Amino acid sequence: MPEMRGRVPDLWLSAAIVVFDQLTKAVIRSKLALHDSVNVLPGMLDITHVRNTGAAFGMLNEMQFKYKAAVMVLIAIVALVAVGMYAMTLPREQRIARFGLALILGGAVGNLIDRALTGYVVDFVDVYWRGIHFWAFNVADSAITVGMALIILDQLGVGRHRVPETV
Repeated sequence: MPEMRGRVPDLWLSAAIVVFDQLTKAVIRSKLALHDSVNVLPGMLDITHVRNTGAAFGMLNEMQFKYKAAVMVLIAIVALVAVGMYAMTLPREQRIARFGLALILGGAVGNLIDRALTGYVVDFVDVYWRGIHFWAFNVADSAITVGMALIILDQLGVGRHRVPETV
């Protein structure tokens, strides 16, 4: 029980990401028709309602095959289980990694909900520069990206207390 109690803040962060992600997607679905846009920062940022039936960064979006939605859900579930299992192995001291994994789990669940219920993920943040557009993304994608950056920082040893070497 003490081990689970130490993980409660991680679970709260994951749950908050899921809630915020689903709320923002609901607002987009209710306020913008598919492919409609609202300019936020001229020449840099629009809010655009798009659907991603593929994987991260629109990969496989154009590819169509039977049971694509089910395959994408299955892949997401396998990845989610793997990340969850890894998260359970991290000691309390690895705060950066645990925070990163909580963001990844929350983002993965947020996008999994979309895939499972509709067969696609709602994306809406459209960042661009001089006609070059990055892939549209959402809150869940942002959480996953920041979480991955934190995992990399943890792997590099950032935020860990180093034990001085004795001679």
